[in-house]
Amino acid sequence: MGVYETLFRFADATHKYMGEPGTHPWAQGFPITTQLPGGPPLPESVTLRASDLMYPKATGEIELREAIAAYYNEFYDAGITADHVAVFAGGRPAIFAILAFLLEDSTIAIEETEYTPYYDVLKLLERNVRIIPSNESNRFRPEPADYDVEPEGEDARVLLVKSNPCNPTGIETTGDKLRSLVQKFSASGKGALFDEAYEFFLDPEPESALRYIDNIDDTDLFVIGAATKGLQVPGMRVGWAIAAQRHIEIFRNYSSFGMGGVSRASQLYVTKLLELDRVRQARNAVNEYFTMQRQRYGEGLSSLGFELYTGNGGFYHWGRLPGDMTGDEFNERLFEYDAGILPGRLCDMLRRPGGPLDKVIRFSFGPLSADSFEDDMAILKKCV
Repeated sequence: MGVYETLFRFADATHKYMGEPGTHPWAQGFPITTQLPGGPPLPESVTLRASDLMYPKATGEIELREAIAAYYNEFYDAGITADHVAVFAGGRPAIFAILAFLLEDSTIAIEETEYTPYYDVLKLLERNVRIIPSNESNRFRPEPADYDVEPEGEDARVLLVKSNPCNPTGIETTGDKLRSLVQKFSASGKGALFDEAYEFFLDPEPESALRYIDNIDDTDLFVIGAATKGLQVPGMRVGWAIAAQRHIEIFRNYSSFGMGGVSRASQLYVTKLLELDRVRQARNAVNEYFTMQRQRYGEGLSSLGFELYTGNGGFYHWGRLPGDMTGDEFNERLFEYDAGILPGRLCDMLRRPGGPLDKVIRFSFGPLSADSFEDDMAILKKCV
């Protein structure tokens, strides 16, 4: 998988793990895990009873599923219940389960530039893939007509797989554009997986496909969320899928033999984080802090000659390096300073050697404290 390829190369070059004190984890996709300015404190403990040490329920404990449903109903008027929620050990297991249980005649529609693990999962599962143009020629912003993907075969189906905001580009699909996508892939024979890991990190405000789904039980739409990013607790390994009840039943059966449920202690912790007043405060704080970071790192990178294509979401900058340097060559320079980025080629859903993303990089400001900016820019200046 792309990020881990970079981490292993970093470890070989520096004999350190990216993310350790003193390193500069610009390749990594985790947020700062301390209290943000204006944000709520992160709980320091969770109380466990004897019953909490028993096996967890296959699709998640009722307290957490109710809290997740209440969250989407409060902020997006989603009209869902706990029966529309399945809990997984992070967002990736939910994505894997959806793609693994697709009928064999399904075609996957996916943007050319996307989240690195999608490539690995689709290759492993040998899925039929149709590419939606997303490159420098359209500034990584597909047009609505680009999503008019038809399945291969007379009775086949098509499933859109899309991160929103996009990882790695930060480009968002919101408002009428998102409504149009939801309607398009709610039609018979179509479905969509909206990966909303970066939901909170969107200027001017968070957005979800659930705002535009009238009755999820009438669709083959899946919305993926997680505590990893916006709730700032990647180590809890809690994610979820929102879908029609008939699909949740499949996940319940899968979990009983393939996952065994998710840590009860982690579920209790995340339930605390989703208390409505608390999560409202967290949404605002995450948005303000990371918008500030996006703006100033954007200005800094542009001043060094990077051509940025970044959208208004996520905690990454996506841009072309100055000159003829590739992302891998840039990393060789950065490793000397215990720093590293994600080479753009690892976000290419076609993984083309010498391809169009070789000179593009993803720079993560997710884990960075507000006082690291000057040191970060000094290293970047030396290496370009």
